[in-house]
Amino acid sequence: MKNKESFSFKVKKELSELKIESKEQMLSECYGMLLFASKFNSREIVFKTDNSYIAKRFELLVMTLFSPVLEKRTDKNKSKLYKFSFVVPDECKNVFEALGHNPKDLKLRINRANLESDSLYSSFLRGVFLSCGSVTNPEKCYHLELSISHKTLAENLIHLINEVEVFDFNPKLAQRKGGYIIYLKGNADICDYLAYIGAGNSVMSIIEASAIKEIKNRINRKQNSELANIKKKADASAKQSLAIKKIIDKKGIDYLSDDLKKLALLRLENPDMSLKELGESLTPKISRSGVNHRLEKIFKIADSL
Repeated sequence: MKNKESFSFKVKKELSELKIESKEQMLSECYGMLLFASKFNSREIVFKTDNSYIAKRFELLVMTLFSPVLEKRTDKNKSKLYKFSFVVPDECKNVFEALGHNPKDLKLRINRANLESDSLYSSFLRGVFLSCGSVTNPEKCYHLELSISHKTLAENLIHLINEVEVFDFNPKLAQRKGGYIIYLKGNADICDYLAYIGAGNSVMSIIEASAIKEIKNRINRKQNSELANIKKKADASAKQSLAIKKIIDKKGIDYLSDDLKKLALLRLENPDMSLKELGESLTPKISRSGVNHRLEKIFKIADSL
């Protein structure tokens, strides 16, 4: 399936088209994209994406905020991979330091000075998702993840997410192919995260898919239950017929009393009838429990032979 057809692509398209209300929001979102980009250090800054909408968003933010000499390449052989590189080394250093990072630091961390208020967390987390996030089609399963190269950065991000008051979940951290992933699996958790970063329409799509999935599951459970009941009735009818045939083979039908004889013949003639239907077909009619009581007598007679 092509990326443009995927649910994850549509989520990122929606996020990339959101209106930015202030320069502070622009900076926090851009910071999220840069910090979790392919390369972000004082010597080299490289951002890659296979989503054309994210490519336009990234270029707009970076050029508006920093105006660097930016090299843009498109590799059509790799699902239209867009690659942005800062050309001038000094500009890498200037942007890196402008965002509060020291070239001498061995580990990359989130600089909270770029997120002066909690209201900027949503913009930052949106940038993070656009940079390294993905979410599966809710019609298949529920899984959202953020792919991160550095463990310290991943742990920083989990700590920040846990500070968001509207979130009522604990994201999980796992190692994968030399990197790390932060992931969410619950339907409600994923909806909360996407709603927080601005993907309202995508959240409605997940809720709709979840509702349809639940209806299908209910139908399947009902059908399975009905099939199980049919099998149960068929097995019981077969067991009753075998007991009756055993009595007939050994002693003859007249070995049974008149009330048991009528029921036995009725059962042999109507293997699909329920106990209730058997009782209503007798003269005089008897209840389901009455039919069951007579069948128990027939079983005892068959067992004694």
